[in-house]
Amino acid sequence: MTELIVRKLTFAFEEHDVPFLWNPENPAFSSMANAVSFLAIGFEKMIVKMIMQAKPQFTDPAVAEEADAFMRQEGQHSTAHRQHVRGLIRAYPGLRETLDAVVGEFDRLTAETPVKYRLAYTADLEATFTSVFKLMLDNEAALFRPGDDRVASLFIWHFVEEVEHRSSALIIFDSVVGSDIYRMRVAPSIFRHVLRVIRIACAGFNKHVPLEDRKIDALSMFASYRYRQRLGKLLPRFAMPGHGPMPRAFDDLPLREQLIALRGVVRSQLPKHNPALEKTPALADVWFERYRDGYDVTRWYTAEASGSAANR
Repeated sequence: MTELIVRKLTFAFEEHDVPFLWNPENPAFSSMANAVSFLAIGFEKMIVKMIMQAKPQFTDPAVAEEADAFMRQEGQHSTAHRQHVRGLIRAYPGLRETLDAVVGEFDRLTAETPVKYRLAYTADLEATFTSVFKLMLDNEAALFRPGDDRVASLFIWHFVEEVEHRSSALIIFDSVVGSDIYRMRVAPSIFRHVLRVIRIACAGFNKHVPLEDRKIDALSMFASYRYRQRLGKLLPRFAMPGHGPMPRAFDDLPLREQLIALRGVVRSQLPKHNPALEKTPALADVWFERYRDGYDVTRWYTAEASGSAANR
């Protein structure tokens, strides 16, 4: 029996304006996280359709139960990210075009690739999440705490649940396809697609969100883009339009922790990878305990402050 819990949370994005720069201390991370919201909507829509198409191939009832819980958790993530993105679109209506473009990329993937490819896509991408999100959650004081509590709480919830179901996508893939060679062979095209979708989102931010609101060039998260911009300054014939400063989201995080996360991402794509053996962020255990105790996880920081004040 699966141990996954489907949690239905609402983050009050309708009650107040949703800032693009939701963590003013780190504009690059604000932009990166916003891009994740756009990607999550398309990706998780693809996952739901993929699981429905793959259902006839589940021969093990335990796998079928895992797949159903995984799909429903991802569906809840998609719903919450839609609320976040709707708030951004209210402020910047042109971002509707960006959302449609991002979702369209995943709709094409659903229409044009076989189920086994999308199972590999999901398994490969989900396998990276524990290492990447551990880096973020281990540095929550810098990345999340200074920001809008609704947005920060949304991402903390999403990321700890990705840790919770870190084995699900690979379990499903192994049950239906079961080929590490295939998963590794298609990995390059999968990650090219992921980067293309994120680039679409970031280009949309540059186009539709004024620089005074985003503070940075949203495409600065791409090393190749930063290189071309630097090259253009040295050689004018290669000059490209600039869209603002180009800091990176993790510039202030310990380099050692970044390298550990990178090694984890590489390891996640190797044969016989077992996500259950990966080190998980301590914050995830705290989050699950507080959720069980009835803590308002949709206000991760302000509920904490309210609780501390009430206890004094």
